[in-house]
Amino acid sequence: MSESNNSAVVFDHAQVMTILPHRYPFLMIDKVTEFEDAKKIVAIKNVTHNESFFPGHFPGKPVMPGVMILEAMAQAGAIFAKKSFDGMAMDKLFYFVAANDVKFKKPVFPGDVLRIEMFADKVRRPLWMMKGSVYVGDKLVASGSLSAAEGEA
Repeated sequence: MSESNNSAVVFDHAQVMTILPHRYPFLMIDKVTEFEDAKKIVAIKNVTHNESFFPGHFPGKPVMPGVMILEAMAQAGAIFAKKSFDGMAMDKLFYFVAANDVKFKKPVFPGDVLRIEMFADKVRRPLWMMKGSVYVGDKLVASGSLSAAEGEA
């Protein structure tokens, strides 16, 4: 499934910025295209040549760092946790606490569009455990399980 300009938008960029505390250069979600309460979220990150990490990773051969792909997954998970029914309060922060079984399958380059799919695994307040996959077009580029904890801002 590839991203098109006709995709539905559940939360646009302005709405994402009201949900997440992150800002440039660390905001990794451009929009949310699917949301199933307490089940699933699909978010989009347009990877541009202007990303702050590309000049150093790697000069002449820009590749998105895997940790930034993980961060995009975590931010999609934070939106999911905050917008789900009986989710975490908007004034709480979502602290990334663990990543398990993470695999990077293909490199991500400027111009790629990441489709981040996160699924609820277990919620044991204040912990949220999610499984996710990241695609460019129909190609899997990363997957793993992430855990985060609700915390005070």
